[in-house]
Amino acid sequence: MQTIDFAGTSTRVSALCLGCMYFGTKTDQETSYALLDQYYERGGRFLDTSNNYAFWVSGGLGGESESLLGRWMKERRNRGEMFLATKVGARPTVPGAGLASAEGLTAKVIARGVEDSLSRLGTDVIDLYYAHIDQRTVPLEETLEALDRLVRQGKVRHLGCSNMTAWRIAEARTLSRINGWSPYRCVQQWHSYLRPRPGTGGIEVPEAGFTFQVNVNDDLLDYCAMNQDFTVVAFSPLLLGAYTRADRPLPEKFVGADTDARLRALDTVARETGSTRNQVVLAWLRQGKPAMASIIAASTTEQMKENLGSLDLVLSEEQVQRLSEAHG
Repeated sequence: MQTIDFAGTSTRVSALCLGCMYFGTKTDQETSYALLDQYYERGGRFLDTSNNYAFWVSGGLGGESESLLGRWMKERRNRGEMFLATKVGARPTVPGAGLASAEGLTAKVIARGVEDSLSRLGTDVIDLYYAHIDQRTVPLEETLEALDRLVRQGKVRHLGCSNMTAWRIAEARTLSRINGWSPYRCVQQWHSYLRPRPGTGGIEVPEAGFTFQVNVNDDLLDYCAMNQDFTVVAFSPLLLGAYTRADRPLPEKFVGADTDARLRALDTVARETGSTRNQVVLAWLRQGKPAMASIIAASTTEQMKENLGSLDLVLSEEQVQRLSEAHG
């Protein structure tokens, strides 16, 4: 597995992070273990989960994914090899109520949340701990100080945020610098090759009943370019299958001249390299500027094989430039 530098630290992480959202709910334990083993055998060591995955699935409460990963790492005896990421802040406090009752990011929630995640994961330290959603009713100082306390206690190694705008990220990192707190090192944000029309938000998760409204934009990419100690971890880079699956049409917010131009470029490069659209997208994200880790997801070993196959694809500088500059 290729690795990339994690936000200017001495840590290197797998270029493809395995998203484990549905492990333990929609994806049963046997299938989840098979996918984890397949990823591990290819050298993958970066796992992403959350304390609320996947509460929206029938019978789910949140925490099922963390618990399954804890069992898998214990049985495989490989916790020390994995770079483990999880999140706090979006777990419902009322079963069945959804994000309207999200726990938020108070100091009390964070202190309790990390202990619960550590227990489910069967570990004494989390490598990357995300503030899952931006809760603007809680002072940033309270959230950041509580997260920094976890780092000082040795329960967390690195901090990240998710679903947060560029100006809020800059504000948070400035506050951390002023107060000597551990800063956010990355943001996990929706990002792909195709770009939604301005003002149309992120990507819907129909079965979950919510939309990720915050996506990577030029402001955030510019911020990353100017701050080498901060990076993007891209989630849903394959648009939930819309690049290749006839049963997953592109959401309406992507329809337009810009998408048409970028799809033409994508298909041309796919033909030139003998690769799939999905593989070209993942290679473009890995080789672009700034280079970033992508979160892949799979429910079958065939899907996992295709995703991992993107690691064998090396785009030329001209192909990367052609893809990046395509527009309508």
